[in-house]
Amino acid sequence: MLKLKFSLMSVVTLIATVFIMSSCAQDDIAPNTNEISDEVSAKFSELGFDVSDIKRSSQENPITGKVESGFILENDIMISDALFEEMLKSDVAHEGACGEQYRTNNLVSTPQTISVLGYTGGSYALDNTMRTALSWAVDNYNALNIGLNFSLSYGTNTGSADIVVYRVSGGGGGSAGFPSGGNPYKWVQILSGTSSYGTNTTEHVITHEIGHCLGLRHTDYFNRSLSCGSGGNEGDGGVGAIHIPGTPTGFDANSIMLSCFSANEDGEFGNYDVVALEYLY
Repeated sequence: MLKLKFSLMSVVTLIATVFIMSSCAQDDIAPNTNEISDEVSAKFSELGFDVSDIKRSSQENPITGKVESGFILENDIMISDALFEEMLKSDVAHEGACGEQYRTNNLVSTPQTISVLGYTGGSYALDNTMRTALSWAVDNYNALNIGLNFSLSYGTNTGSADIVVYRVSGGGGGSAGFPSGGNPYKWVQILSGTSSYGTNTTEHVITHEIGHCLGLRHTDYFNRSLSCGSGGNEGDGGVGAIHIPGTPTGFDANSIMLSCFSANEDGEFGNYDVVALEYLY
């Protein structure tokens, strides 16, 4: 999810949570008071995470009813118990900051048309601002010269959709995950308070989250403080953080994939976001 920046920085987080890393806002996660052992903290540190605010948590997908238990780290990354075990067994090594745009090991198969559904059911329905922002986000991707096309519809038939975008209660930001089996991650949560920042900023959040669904990591995954003002290294996370050729080294303040966002985003890709996606797809 993203964090919103005030004066220096403020707090609304774009999370890369992890079901193979998916993201979600702290507001949407029911805290668990189980104490974290020193051993568990040490293992997360070895994986490259900042463990200063680690806590136990559980998260329910309100549409499927499935509950995932795990850990919240760096205020915006959820790692399930099952994924934690997989990460500990992973041979993929964290390589540190070596470039500007990063991807996961898994990508979406091309060519294909990805069906995006704006959810309209009950309290999880997208509001009008979110619906407009979603259409703009889909337009962002269809304007790229890539082997993926995106179709957009609205309704409640989630079974036939490749990506489902729906609203949950919370301050602002969004949540998604990374591809598997050549398919995009399916579930994108948008926090209800996001609309209060306007259509362009909401477009930014949705475009960012769909980027995760296609395999993009945070541009500043190696040092979240660059866009958030605080936070450390997200680490490899067991899903990969591979530099994308054609993108320069250094910090890209214009990337839509930064960990945190401001209240006045324009919702458009930065130049090297386009370079990265057109290289990958």
